[in-house]
Amino acid sequence: MTPPIAARSFAHVTDWVFDLDNTLYPRECNLFAQIDTLITSYVMDVTRLDLEAARALQKTYYRDFGTTLNGLMHRHEVNPDHYLGVVHAIDYSPVSAHPELVAAITALPGRKFILTNGDVNHAHAVLNRLGVSDSLFEGVFDIRAMSYRPKPLREAYDGFLARHGIDARCAAMFDDLEKNLRVPHEIGMATVQVVAGPGFAHEQVDDWELGRTLEEHVHHVTDDLAGFLTRLP
Repeated sequence: MTPPIAARSFAHVTDWVFDLDNTLYPRECNLFAQIDTLITSYVMDVTRLDLEAARALQKTYYRDFGTTLNGLMHRHEVNPDHYLGVVHAIDYSPVSAHPELVAAITALPGRKFILTNGDVNHAHAVLNRLGVSDSLFEGVFDIRAMSYRPKPLREAYDGFLARHGIDARCAAMFDDLEKNLRVPHEIGMATVQVVAGPGFAHEQVDDWELGRTLEEHVHHVTDDLAGFLTRLP
């Protein structure tokens, strides 16, 4: 997918903000599917529901609360540190080194950040697999830094911007979920949705997770983040 990048300029951008899961690595490697399976098991343990009912509840919480964790904390008083330790005990080998992406991000003028609903240890594990040096990103603003109030909630973005002294009007946000780009658009950020390649489907992924939109809060869509960044004017 190579849409033109003339519709909205990135020349003013000084701070580049990237989601982590299914954004910096392709959804097709199915890393998040491992986490998704562990989340389902966790919901089953907490609620004593069977597999089908627990999975339905998990996706409801994910959709309505931003993360399944946020829903579990509200409805079941789950300990977030225990949850994060359990659901991130995964095999990271499906994430391959991506020197082209690392080079493209390195070449961007200004600061680079990770804004993720995951935790910082998970983020570093992914970045290590991608081949990212410790100095590439100024910081990882994770679910703990958000006080467990995740994207797409406004306070997640406000807290991040305040922590790092970022002017939203001079920043760009990259995320795989279009709902996570609504607030960035509203506060003046350039927005890019990073989507799976044509024809991708997976039994663990609901249609809304792969959704694309023509609404104005998504300024650009790409299924090739490295290529998109390389082609920026």
